[in-house]
Amino acid sequence: MIELGLSRISRLLQQTPLSWKVIHIAGTNGKGSISAYLSHVLSSGGVRCGRFTSPHLIDRWDCITIDERVVQESLFRQVEARVKLRDQTLGIGASEFELLTATAFEIFNHEQVEIGVVEVGMGGRLDSTNILNNVLVSVIAKIGLDHQAFLGNTIHQIAQEKAGILKPGVSCVVDGTNEPEAIRAIKDRISELGLEAAIVHPDAPDPHLPSLSSLFRQNDFQAHQQANMSCAAAALKAVLPQIRTGLDANTLIPRFTSAEWPGRLQKLVLQPLTTRREPVLLDGAHNAQSAEVLGEYVDHKMRPSGSNVTWVIAASLGKDVHPLFHSIIKPGDNVVSTAFGPVDGMPWVKAAHPEELSQCVHDIEGIGAVQSHGNDIQGALEWACTKADGGPLVIAGSLYLVSDVLRLLREANKS
Repeated sequence: MIELGLSRISRLLQQTPLSWKVIHIAGTNGKGSISAYLSHVLSSGGVRCGRFTSPHLIDRWDCITIDERVVQESLFRQVEARVKLRDQTLGIGASEFELLTATAFEIFNHEQVEIGVVEVGMGGRLDSTNILNNVLVSVIAKIGLDHQAFLGNTIHQIAQEKAGILKPGVSCVVDGTNEPEAIRAIKDRISELGLEAAIVHPDAPDPHLPSLSSLFRQNDFQAHQQANMSCAAAALKAVLPQIRTGLDANTLIPRFTSAEWPGRLQKLVLQPLTTRREPVLLDGAHNAQSAEVLGEYVDHKMRPSGSNVTWVIAASLGKDVHPLFHSIIKPGDNVVSTAFGPVDGMPWVKAAHPEELSQCVHDIEGIGAVQSHGNDIQGALEWACTKADGGPLVIAGSLYLVSDVLRLLREANKS
């Protein structure tokens, strides 16, 4: 279950001095991409860099990387066992995410990283990653409505929780494309703490970072990609003088284009899982804001001359699926719903019923064929590939669906 609070993680790490500095990143959408940009360019610049994101993608340990390589399973299990034993011995009763966070931080110690790029799990103020006190810069990415049961029912309330990662004396970077009420809440906290802040916007790039402006001119990035890169560039500019002489942000920024972040606008071929030869689009969009971004990309890149799109969808139980799917699925599109399987280390996460998802998209006027394949993801993919007949095909609605597809593809490639 999800249990916000800092008391348990504090006890877990009480005797574990952290030997590395931190870039701490909160937000509803974009924080994973910003983390990927930063860890990629820092590692490429010779800085030993660890990254901790959540949730994992395929294996529980792939949310922890050292210099862009997933931590070895053997080391992960060794450190995790030590953390769990401490939890049991001290009677702490830590949550799964707290145990994972402590494991990641101790692995960073073991691997002697210089910088840890750490993504907030949920919210900020009471998230277990907020135990960190060695932060070089705090970053707040795009904020949207998500996890309202824990964080509040308005953008302003959620932004207040996200702004809880801001610390006295630590500069911060804020995505300036946020809604005005989010910006107001964050600015209030910045003012209260008297912080140095950079509120960045891709339409007004930092004149001291000409390589970022050049990058935008030379590439056809979506608006959200430019916003995320702007945040990463500003964080890089703030961090480099504190850790290393001889490294220049303008030199590293062009390397953003070679950063990889699986499961977000990812193109891949499903063979040998299916017979389809053409690439499909895989995206973990799971809330209205991220779905809007996905919809803009699909409309711009995948609907030439009004082409219909075939969708494979799933969602987490409890999600408001109407705004999620009605914003991206258009009349004439074909849809197959399915359910992801159990999530390792996150037993509280359940899949929405595929029949309910099918009923939701049936409400779209002029919708094409709609099918439900229960928890048979393989069958759903085969139906979609047949229906698409080489045309645009998108898998979306849940990062856990993305994980299952990638896992199935990995197993198919082994056999």
